[in-house]
This record gives sequence, C-alpha cells and structure tokens, in this order.
Amino acid sequence: MLTFFKKYKFFAVFFLTLSIIIISIFYQIMKPKKVLKIYQPADVSAELVDSTLQYVKKYHTIADFSLANQNGKTITQEDYKDKIYVADFFFTTCQSICPIMTDNMVKIQEKLKNDDEVMLLSHTVTPEIDTVAQLKKYALEKGVNDTKWNLVTGDKKEIYNLARKSYLVAKDIPYSDNDLVHTENFVLVDKKKRIRGFYDGTDSESIEKLLTDIKILEQEE
Repeated sequence: MLTFFKKYKFFAVFFLTLSIIIISIFYQIMKPKKVLKIYQPADVSAELVDSTLQYVKKYHTIADFSLANQNGKTITQEDYKDKIYVADFFFTTCQSICPIMTDNMVKIQEKLKNDDEVMLLSHTVTPEIDTVAQLKKYALEKGVNDTKWNLVTGDKKEIYNLARKSYLVAKDIPYSDNDLVHTENFVLVDKKKRIRGFYDGTDSESIEKLLTDIKILEQEE
C-alpha cells in the first residue's frame, strides 16, 4: 500500500492542486459582483432634500451647472464627462468642519493622483467671500492639483440648488442670501451623474470606505 502511494504521490499532488484551482475559479465566477447603491432623493433624510424631490425614487442625477474655478475657468458638467468624482461643499473662512474636510480631500487627491478616472469638486457656500482670487490663494495653501480638483464659486442660488436639489447635502431651510447649512458629507458621483454614496468628510474610516467604493465603482463602469 505504501509503495502504491509513493508511486502515485506526484499525480495525487497534481490533481489536488488542480482541483483547488478549479474550485477557486468556479467560486470567483459564481461570487456575486459587488455593486454600489444608486441613491435617490427618497433614500435620503428628508431634511436634506428639497420638498419638491422628497418622493423621487428613480432617475435622479446631478443637474447641469456653470461655475468658476480657482483659475477663473468656467467649469461645467463637460469637465466631468466620463469621470467619477467626489463632491463637497465648504468655505475658505470656515473654522469648524471645513479644514478637516479639505485635509481629507487632499488625502484623497494624493491617493488617487495617478487615477485619471477620478476627479474632485468643492463648492464654496460663501461665493461673496470666496472669489476666484480667494479660492486660488486657498488652493495654493492646500496643494490643490488644478488638473484633478476644482474649487468653484458663482451664483449663490445656483450653488444652493445644487446642494439641496442635486447632491442632497444641505439642510432644509428657506433660501436666503446669507444662509446655507451644508453638511460634512462627501458625495460619490458616477459617470452617469448619479449619486453612489455619501461619506463623512471628517471621519478617517469613512474616507477609507470612500476610497474602497471608488475602486468598486471603477470595476462596475
């Protein structure tokens, strides 16, 4: 018996290895591919959604926009065509959550510096203060890569509507020239302008999840 096993030991090891490989291949084939959720206004807390959209359950996308970046260039959806991007809302004179959010956006920029599929977009909520010149100064201080990350300013009502009606990240208050209660949320947007995730821009674990989800989204698209 021992002689038999010694004689066919090579074949046994070969077939065992082959079986493991085949099983692994079948597992990968049968394993469900992870896909990120497509968020609709109805999926989000009502206080973050304009009342006209709170019951929308499908087809929600980011509206077209026209804003100026830190270099004075007009930025529109065309600049993000066929791109995955991360969006947020901030202001340069903020002393609370914004510095942390910006620092985390810088980290995302660094992690994805060689990934041409992904861009970043930060909207100021105080355009009367955050002029093009002010955004440029801020961008230089923070090390913003102009080819990857746009800091944008423009008409405050347009920015407010983007926050409330497109990105779903501003609390429900009547529009005024002075008030826009934005959240700490980073928003992951796919190449079809759909929201695929919300992340706490002040939390390091949430940022890691965002980076992981970007990779999942890249495999999906």
